Amino acid sequence: MIATLLFVAFLGLMFVGVPIGAALGLAGAAAIALANADAQWFGLLAVPQNFYAGLGKYPLLAIPMFVLVGSIFDRSGVALRLVNFAVAIVGRGPGMLPLVAICVAMFLGGISGSGPANAAAVGGVMVAAMARAGYPASFSASVVGAAAATDILIPPSVAFIIYSVLVPGASVPALFAAGMVPGVLAGIALIVPAVWLARRHKMGALEATLPRPAFWKSLKEAAWGLAAPVLILGGMRAGWFTPTEAAVVAVFYGLFVGMCIHRTIGLRDLYPILREAGELSAVILLVVSLAGIFAFSLSTLGVIDPVAAAIVNSGLGEYGVMALLILLLITVGMFLDGISIFLIFVPLLLPIMNHYHWDPVWFGVILTLKVALGQFTPPLAVNLMVSCRIAGVRMESTVRWVGWMLLAMFMVMVLVIAFPQLALWLPAKLGY
Repeated sequence: MIATLLFVAFLGLMFVGVPIGAALGLAGAAAIALANADAQWFGLLAVPQNFYAGLGKYPLLAIPMFVLVGSIFDRSGVALRLVNFAVAIVGRGPGMLPLVAICVAMFLGGISGSGPANAAAVGGVMVAAMARAGYPASFSASVVGAAAATDILIPPSVAFIIYSVLVPGASVPALFAAGMVPGVLAGIALIVPAVWLARRHKMGALEATLPRPAFWKSLKEAAWGLAAPVLILGGMRAGWFTPTEAAVVAVFYGLFVGMCIHRTIGLRDLYPILREAGELSAVILLVVSLAGIFAFSLSTLGVIDPVAAAIVNSGLGEYGVMALLILLLITVGMFLDGISIFLIFVPLLLPIMNHYHWDPVWFGVILTLKVALGQFTPPLAVNLMVSCRIAGVRMESTVRWVGWMLLAMFMVMVLVIAFPQLALWLPAKLGY
């Protein structure tokens, strides 16, 4: 009964508008109090202990830094220079600007760990450029929102950091390596419907008339941005620094590029950049710490084992259970952000993963793919929300376009499920 109350209280608080972090913490605290009605202080001394335990993990130090990197590169003008360089490579023509938007979003995924920050950086440049070329605003918002979802697959990824904290058998470097190939495949899969839709509906009629940037000049201007993922990921691979230290290096590199090379960031800009990154990091880490209370109440009430046993013994079989999890998490992904989904569901799914002997790194990539799908699935898609705000359109107007991109990324997820080596080959090759 108390276990049922835990979920009813959580859902009820969310429906009345309580922020998800507070709903997790309050529901967990209420369940702890009811389960320990005869104990001193109703067992509520466990609340501050688990609040701190949820937060006091070394890999989580990387999150504020990668969020700050996203804010710095958003304001440094790197996205615009990358767009010009990409256009210089692929040229002008129907469907080329959507292709550029997706490629730049994938590249920025190797710098920032935040999908909404990626959507803001790419959307700020590409939505206006696509409007000048004659693309409908709703289509531009769909392309940018979907492209930014590759951010949580291509390292560095905040979602992978959270997953590594929750699953002891999955290290951050192994997850970063495992996400690379599926992330690139997801980007390629998104390019196909984006270009096809643009040409089929004769969008971008003005694109061919726009000037094509000079290749060598645009390469020179984009060189500092192109070097960022090489520094971050190459440094981790060479053993120069850990993922957490890499995030700090990326911050100082971004500041150097923005303040000394491009001179697009001044001393007065530092305060709003730090404030923006601090606010977003505080929200993420507060949800993480409050979810620790929720997870503690789940484990002490004995909810996890019965739920896992019921799913395993449902008669669906291994692939039937996987299909059920896909349906569940994509549905949940329409309403919750990726970090919240991981914090709520990974403790419940770990026994299922162990029962079927699924590789924890491969399983983490599958879960992240499901979350990526949720990031641009209406009605509450965080990336799509950002791109729609930039484009000045309602989310409902994107449905006719975004559905094709959801199908394309879904097919990538099916491929990774059917062929686990797509995720596991690179970590094994790199010795993780």
